[in-house]
Amino acid sequence: MIVKRWGRGVVGGVVAAGVLAGVLTGCEAPPAPRSAPGPTAPTAQQSSCPEGGVRLLEGSGDAAMGLRVEGFQLVNCGTGAYVLEGFPEVRLLDKQRRPVEVSVGHGSAPITSQVPAVDAPAERVELRPGEAASMTLVWRNRVTDATAPAVEGWALEVTPKPGAPRLLLPLTRPVDLGNTGQLGIGPWRKSTS
Repeated sequence: MIVKRWGRGVVGGVVAAGVLAGVLTGCEAPPAPRSAPGPTAPTAQQSSCPEGGVRLLEGSGDAAMGLRVEGFQLVNCGTGAYVLEGFPEVRLLDKQRRPVEVSVGHGSAPITSQVPAVDAPAERVELRPGEAASMTLVWRNRVTDATAPAVEGWALEVTPKPGAPRLLLPLTRPVDLGNTGQLGIGPWRKSTS
């Protein structure tokens, strides 16, 4: 895989981060069903915390006219504080978990004009147990050469900070790069609820 960096380096600053939440109002929920007899075991996702004490989650995406913006959350599922600063290291993998050739850069240029979540200045983020940080990816699904195959990433490998274990996240929606080969990444930002 070729990884090329562009954009600015780690810069201090405070950025307000928000999490989109849908709220249902005016609806009455039916009563909860009775539980089945016997104990139920928690799922692996709920019961285990990966090596390193953090878990990566896929967020919701936004797509318009070929421009894609996708958010990801890193949750501290460990027992101590987890400190992030700057940008994670990311790598895309195809369906067979082979690295996808892509140029990864800090910020949204040259993919598009400014995307606030991607172009925000980097900051130090400290997560207490149960808290989360987010990072955003931006790319274009554009085919500029009909003879070149379109590229899709079906898994994301993230190293949250230098020296941390890599996290592997299978994706429910592909990073469909077409044949542009460029992926912009934003810095870690503290998630608020």
